[in-house]
Amino acid sequence: MVNDDRGRRTEDRPMYKFQRLTVYKLALDYVDKVYTKSSRLPSSEQFNLRSQIERAATSIVLNIAEGSTGQTNAEQNRFLGLALRSYMETVACWDLIERRSYLTSKDLVAIRDAGHNLFVKLQAFRNSLQ
Repeated sequence: MVNDDRGRRTEDRPMYKFQRLTVYKLALDYVDKVYTKSSRLPSSEQFNLRSQIERAATSIVLNIAEGSTGQTNAEQNRFLGLALRSYMETVACWDLIERRSYLTSKDLVAIRDAGHNLFVKLQAFRNSLQ
């Protein structure tokens, strides 16, 4: 057993390239935050905004992973572009959530900041591949 980045005990297991990436870890943290915030949405949004924002956030992580596995820089760049698009989708969802007063702008400050940090890191990683 070893400790992961959050101090949790995990079984010894192979680590893939993408699991070591800072941007991947930031994306995982963002997904955790999205799920925490989206759980506060009204039940009427369970199959609309809640589902949409959770799927979009998850897509960020999945595209980072998929793009890193034995792909060329151009292919990895394409997947990072998809991750960025999914991130932008979450931004639009936060705007809708705030506009409908499901959560306040104050409720969303930390997640918007975390998301922007992820966006900057995704862009920087993408630029490093060119």
